[in-house]
Amino acid sequence: MQQPEELPFELAETDSALDPIFKQQVQKLHHLTVYGRWLVVALLWLTIGSLSLWGLRSEIALWQQYFTWVAVRYGLFYNPLPTFGLALCIGMTVSVLVWQSRNILLGLPHQEQQRLEQQVHKIRQQGPSHPLWKRVCQ
Repeated sequence: MQQPEELPFELAETDSALDPIFKQQVQKLHHLTVYGRWLVVALLWLTIGSLSLWGLRSEIALWQQYFTWVAVRYGLFYNPLPTFGLALCIGMTVSVLVWQSRNILLGLPHQEQQRLEQQVHKIRQQGPSHPLWKRVCQ
């Protein structure tokens, strides 16, 4: 007698997708992803952002006395490293804001939902040795 072959990963998921505990675990993983992204943004602002603002301290003092857009332009143009650091921090902040706003307003895209479900399956398969086991499955 032949052993039945295991179903492909997508077909095996359909039973789990109906499980309310599984859905709750996917939601927990999504929340961890959101918190992780905001943690990265906060760390960027605390490190690179603060160093960049410190590098622009003399220009900022000048801007406080005589604010013109030309002064801002030249202050940023002649300080490329702090400008790049601020652009990185601002870009990451805006990208996380747009990503989270899209998820709130339009819901998770289907591909993102599938990715989260696959990650939960991998976490379940690996068991307690996975670093996210306690946060997602318990």
